[in-house]
Amino acid sequence: MRHLNAGRKLNRTSAHRKALMRNLVLSLIRHERLRTTDAKAKELRRWADRMVTLGKRGDLAARRRAFAFIGSHTAVKKLFDEIAPRFKDRPGGYTRVVKYGARRGDAAPLSIIEFTGASEAAAPRKKRRRGETREQQRGDRRAAATAG
Repeated sequence: MRHLNAGRKLNRTSAHRKALMRNLVLSLIRHERLRTTDAKAKELRRWADRMVTLGKRGDLAARRRAFAFIGSHTAVKKLFDEIAPRFKDRPGGYTRVVKYGARRGDAAPLSIIEFTGASEAAAPRKKRRRGETREQQRGDRRAAATAG
């Protein structure tokens, strides 16, 4: 039995899977937190940890390998200059996957994937007060911004 020998196939062709992982890694590096399905998050963890390991190496060859996969100079710069130095003493496990719930449309299980230690950096969104519309909330924020 192969038992996830080469990772999850995610019901996609190999080219589609590769493009998906590249885009998910890029989004994770840019936003440091991402909400996606459980299977994608668990597979993304493998690739994101590899990129952080390259960032920890920090040499030119590692930077080029990271750019070959990610394809964005700004994301590679953020990975090598901001994200990787946070994990210089950690031997692995740079990401955390937290179960989030079910997606409303198809009840697919969702997870949040984020860099460990990012919970302090990326604060959770504030809940809306019951019965308040988005427009009312925006008006409150605008009033607070002009007053303060």
